[in-house]
Amino acid sequence: MTQLLLRLFVRDYQQTKDPEVRTRYGLLSGVVGIVLNLLLSGGKFLAGTLSGSISITADAFNNLTDAGSSVVTLVGFHMAGQKADDDHPFGHGRVEYLAGLLVAGIILLVGFELAKSSVDQILHPEEVRFSWVSAGVLAASIAVKLWMSLFNRGLSRRIDSAAMAATAADSLSDVAATSAVLLGGIVGALTHLPIDGWAGLLVSVFILRAGLGAAKDTIDPLLGKSADPELVRDIEKTVLSHQEVVGIHDLVIHDYGPGRSMMSLHAEVPMNADIMEAHDAIDHIERELKDKYHILTSIHMDPIATDDSRVTEMRTRVADLVKEIDETLTIHDFRMTDGPDHTNLIFDVVAPHRFSLSDEALVEEIQRRVRTLGERYFAVVQVDHSFVEG
Repeated sequence: MTQLLLRLFVRDYQQTKDPEVRTRYGLLSGVVGIVLNLLLSGGKFLAGTLSGSISITADAFNNLTDAGSSVVTLVGFHMAGQKADDDHPFGHGRVEYLAGLLVAGIILLVGFELAKSSVDQILHPEEVRFSWVSAGVLAASIAVKLWMSLFNRGLSRRIDSAAMAATAADSLSDVAATSAVLLGGIVGALTHLPIDGWAGLLVSVFILRAGLGAAKDTIDPLLGKSADPELVRDIEKTVLSHQEVVGIHDLVIHDYGPGRSMMSLHAEVPMNADIMEAHDAIDHIERELKDKYHILTSIHMDPIATDDSRVTEMRTRVADLVKEIDETLTIHDFRMTDGPDHTNLIFDVVAPHRFSLSDEALVEEIQRRVRTLGERYFAVVQVDHSFVEG
């Protein structure tokens, strides 16, 4: 069914990196969500009114807010698909994250209000006239919501969309919630126990859990989470596959919305290499990374000594000293400058964000250890913190 809908309504649906195609995916998801949720909400309102069930009526409100969430998703994808302008040179892709966050907020609000109504029903129970017609409506809703979860999850995986993942999670929580309402209604009808409020409270727990998960999935990229370690390793492998490059550091990946990323890195090249050849190689790597990962890339070229045995040996000794402090520490941009009285060993050290020592304490410890190599040596250290995981 999903494949058929994509072929019918999403032109060039296989070009998932194209922002315009992503917008069409969002429109399809939004329209399908609005239509189905309005139908489900209407059916449950009728069943809830006839039976006097707070849990069914609350589930109807849940579907109504789902329709509103689909409107938000639709508008979000439309805005995210707008082209870059002077005020937003990286485009409007993060609007999709904001749409997902708003959907999460709506989910949490519905869950909270449903919990309040359910507690009131538990404290002041009223008779529920549950019927098999109501059971049929709920069973049909479970089947539809299960399909909607699979549908949005499939679209999310195709285009890597946090907003659609949030919608899929919401639909799956609706499956569990409506199942609880159906089971509670059947048990209540057979036993005449006042469990309708408890069923509604269970529904609210599912909804609140889905809302918290959806919020986390959208807040993380807005705050600026670390890049996928597998992607980082693949990028490093691609860059180092070029013989002109002998090392890489200071990799930073900026996320401006799905399909709209930019990265920068430092590529180490031999200091005695032909400057024009090295520059040409760097330009080629930038184009290759953009074509392969669809990420706009800027590379800074760092010349380092590779054929000076004295520098190479000292770099190895210093790297070993630094690793004695902590195995996670690495160094780069190592160079030596000789003076009449002392020799400066200049380099950067990369420390994890949760490293136990402060930057100042780490520098002092490195300088103390470098002194053990000889009174002539003095370490000039810059502390960096990695922007990628691993």
